[in-house]
Parts: sequence; structure tokens; C-alpha cells
Amino acid sequence: MTEPRLSDLYFDTILFDFGGTLDADGIAWKDRFHAHCVAAGLAMSTEAFALAFYAADDPMVGALPFDAGLTVTVRTLSANLKNEIVRRGGANAGVVGTREWEERLAAGFLTESYQTFARNRPILEALSGRYRLGIVSNFYGNLETVCEEAGLAPFFGAIVDSHRVGAEKPDPAIFHAAFDRLDARPETTLFVGDSLKRDREGASRTGISFAWIASPEARGCVTPPGPGPLEHPVFVSIEELAGALP
Repeated sequence: MTEPRLSDLYFDTILFDFGGTLDADGIAWKDRFHAHCVAAGLAMSTEAFALAFYAADDPMVGALPFDAGLTVTVRTLSANLKNEIVRRGGANAGVVGTREWEERLAAGFLTESYQTFARNRPILEALSGRYRLGIVSNFYGNLETVCEEAGLAPFFGAIVDSHRVGAEKPDPAIFHAAFDRLDARPETTLFVGDSLKRDREGASRTGISFAWIASPEARGCVTPPGPGPLEHPVFVSIEELAGALP
């Protein structure tokens, strides 16, 4: 038994997750923010940080204006996260109680994102000449503006934001919203994402193929189902994925 190869399949449509997939090589926003917080001096367990992150993140859904771009989004989340860490009294939460710390956190995250966008843009442009492309993401309601600011919007015929369509991954309804806009079919669609819980499960429930963008760290934390390899192909970047497509 060998890992499935994309070159053995036919696709005319590729859908991508956004956060952790198009703006990072398989690292979710929560984990990226945690790494930047630790680098900025925070001492807080992974578990405690996750609770603070979700408490900062969840209220942003539907609260950001539609015309808020990535910079506003990340700065808002950084401010919310700083406030949550301080409120929860992390082991050394005092180091995060300044505006300077908050701005350093946002700047580091944005710089990292834009480096990845710059690397992915020519790849996505080339793919858009061969496939219908779309984005399907659990987001805040402003994903289209975020993609415009990131310079990605021209390559995608559909940008589907969970808040805008009223359905979240892994619900098949959010994928069908993309199918409708792209005139696509599940059997000839590939979904590319970094989350096994949301992206792989959503693809499975919708009946579409899945490719996992996973950092080596994320890959090492997953036990394959059974003695064989994972049932889907795994890549470390969009660039590697593109090289494997038929």
C-alpha cells in the first residue's frame, strides 16, 4: 500500500483553506500566535494559551467590518489576545501588558504572512490558468477584503467565508456554496487544507479529494489510521503540492 498520488487523479477544480494553508506552511493561526508570543517573552502553557486564543478569536466573527483587511484583522486579534492573556493572569502576563508588545506580535505575524503570500502568488497564478480555484474558510466575514489586501483575490473565482454563507467546515454546505459559484462538481474537486478536524473531515463528508498541507511538527503529532500510511497525500507547502498535480 502506497500513499495516494494526485497525478493518478483528474481534477478541474481546487479549493483551498485560507489560514494556515495559503498564509503559512501548514501552521494554524493559534499555533503561529503562540510561537510569536513565546518569542516575545510570554510564559504560558499550550493548553492555557489555546483557551485565551479562542476567547480572543471567537468574538471577532461578524464583528469586523467587511472592508477590514488582513492588517486590521491581525491587529484586532493581537489586541484581544493581549487583553485575554492579561485577564487570565498568565505566569508572566505582565510582559504582555503594553501596546508595544501587542504591536510587535501583530508585526511579526504579518511579516511572516506576507513572505508566504509572496512565495505562493506566482504558484497560484499558474494554477489559475489550469484549474478553477476557490477558497473555503471558516472566517470572520471579511475574507474577500483580506484576500484583496494579500494580493490573492485575482486568482480565485470563489472566496467563501463561513460567516457570510452561514455554514462552517466541516459542514458540506460551505463547500457546496463554492461549487455553485464555480460550476464545479465534488468528484473532480480537490480540497487543500491544514486542519484534519475541519478540512479533511469536511472534504470527506462532501465527497471530495483532500490534500494536507502540514508542517513537519504537525505531521509528527498525527498517528496514521491503522498500520498503513495516511489515506491522503501530504505536502509541506503549496509549492510542493503544485509540483505533484497532474
